[in-house]
Amino acid sequence: MIIEPWLYILSALLLGLMIGSFLNVVIYRLPIMMERSWQAEARQALQMPVETSARFNLCFPASSCPHCQHKIKIWQNIPLISYLILRGRCAQCSTPISPRYICVELITGLAFAAVMWRYGATPLALGGLILTSVLIALCFIDADTQLLPDQLTLPLIWMGLLFNLYSGFITPAEAIWGAVLGYLSLWSLFWVFKLLTGKDGMGYGDFKLLAALGAWMGATTLPVIVLMASLVGIVASIILRVTRGQPMAFGPALVIAGWIVWMADSQINQLIQWWLQLSGLKA
Repeated sequence: MIIEPWLYILSALLLGLMIGSFLNVVIYRLPIMMERSWQAEARQALQMPVETSARFNLCFPASSCPHCQHKIKIWQNIPLISYLILRGRCAQCSTPISPRYICVELITGLAFAAVMWRYGATPLALGGLILTSVLIALCFIDADTQLLPDQLTLPLIWMGLLFNLYSGFITPAEAIWGAVLGYLSLWSLFWVFKLLTGKDGMGYGDFKLLAALGAWMGATTLPVIVLMASLVGIVASIILRVTRGQPMAFGPALVIAGWIVWMADSQINQLIQWWLQLSGLKA
């Protein structure tokens, strides 16, 4: 039986909405889990009694309203639909629910549909959905906390290397060089800036994120990603400075640029080849 392509795209959209609901949990809880772990390690290092607290992870406790602690029922947790039915408010105390939750769900759903449209029902699409999910989580976590957790960046590097082990998106050699050069490029820039100014220009999480993008997409895409991320970062930083008076983390800009470059890989490769020929670097 032949299944119409639009059914795959629709299925990816619905799956993305559900994954987006879970990503909201990751985005909110993972930084808290990290902070609690750091506090426990610090107290242990200082030989202070470790405080016992209720179990808190991605699965427990059940989701609840942060204002009134009302436990969210299953029907109140349906992606997108529940938000519309509840009119963006808690069913118990009517406190407004942050529109960020529905934005994450919509972005994930639309991104999943775009990946399925781009790659079809293939193993490449499966890898793309994994990459997209982790990038979305990293984007919003970094925007909120200016942290890029190793719990996400390091597995993303290894997943990129393993996925390309048998030439998924790129060859194994391209994936390895992409990871190495992705890390070293920002690492070198970090130390040049630090030696010149005495300040930290970015965090180590940015190195690992670019290494992950290199592992998935190869070294040739890195200059385009960094250039595009710099432009996105400059524009976003100006907007945030004017509207909120706060700086922007570089991670979200890397995520946006990396995902766009990955989705437009053939066009980017043509641009790179044209530039190399123009520069006389390729016969």
